[in-house]
Amino acid sequence: MLRVLLIFLFTIYFSYGSNKVKIGNEVEVVGVRPNYLTGYGIVVGLKGTGDGTTSRFTLISIANMLKKLGIYIDPAQVRTKNAAAVIVTATMPPFAKNGMTFDVTVSSIGDAKSIENGVLIRTPLLGPDGKVYAFAQGPVSTGGGFSESNKGGKIQKNFPTTGVVVNGGIIERDLPFKFDTMEHLTLTLKIPDFTKATKIQNAINEHFGKQVAKAIDATTVKVDFIKGVDPVKFTSEIMNIEIETDNEPTIVIYERTGTVIMSGDIKIDTPIYVSHGNIYVSIVKTPVVSQPPPFSEGETVAAEKVETTVVEEKGRIFSIDGPSLKDLVQALNDLGISPRDLIAIIQAIKNAGKIHAKIIIM
Repeated sequence: MLRVLLIFLFTIYFSYGSNKVKIGNEVEVVGVRPNYLTGYGIVVGLKGTGDGTTSRFTLISIANMLKKLGIYIDPAQVRTKNAAAVIVTATMPPFAKNGMTFDVTVSSIGDAKSIENGVLIRTPLLGPDGKVYAFAQGPVSTGGGFSESNKGGKIQKNFPTTGVVVNGGIIERDLPFKFDTMEHLTLTLKIPDFTKATKIQNAINEHFGKQVAKAIDATTVKVDFIKGVDPVKFTSEIMNIEIETDNEPTIVIYERTGTVIMSGDIKIDTPIYVSHGNIYVSIVKTPVVSQPPPFSEGETVAAEKVETTVVEEKGRIFSIDGPSLKDLVQALNDLGISPRDLIAIIQAIKNAGKIHAKIIIM
């Protein structure tokens, strides 16, 4: 398994050198971002799979909703399993305008078994500032909740307590962000890097033939708008400017799954000598019956005999003479090293200062 994984990774690995990428792939524009909306609502029309009487907030919500419709009822008298309290979440796209529609996600917060085929009643969606920016309403789709056999058994499919209302959200208030009133663009690098920020600054200034961009730090590049140039066109040109970038050698280790991902031309200071062995512990339990002597008053007792064996595998010492991590992995493959052993060896060589690459442990 390890052999297949690593050979595949080295087949697709990127050579360490320069590649051209667009600035738009490396940065975000401050202010041009999605916004999260959240609301509390009720899904009705369920087939007895809604919240029970233990979810008091659902009963109070139903009573308050009926009160707004002119029907007054004591929440303690509400008895219905055809409704469920839900949290409604959505992502408002950048530059969203009044009347635009978008999908919303509906999730049960009570003890409802399923909200499949229910209908979300009009729910206000609030932004981080507490203002209502949109409303959500419509039929809830869960993608199918259960499949049933001819014997009445049920097999769960998907999550019937979470669903989506397609195009169920509608914008009621424009975002306060106004792009056309900005005096300058602020670009933020997705991965902070002083060298890359400087390259972006130089590429923009060279493209427009004047000093309009300035790198503030490893993350931020400030760009002044040029008078008389349309801001949208100006921003589009900047996003399409290409810069030279280096593929930094990186090793990503997922310790929980034993996965190792390597990219770039990772160099190793050679020679390196590695000794690695394993200890195997074996515990065997054998049933034993203790039989009392004849004509005694003793009782037969069942017990277990436990034998523990410890076997230490002889350490194997091998040398790496090649200058790249590919040579190391090839040697480890030949020895049949497991993924977790590979992780331990790579970390040890890194601690020795022999691998020139960034290691990310997740």
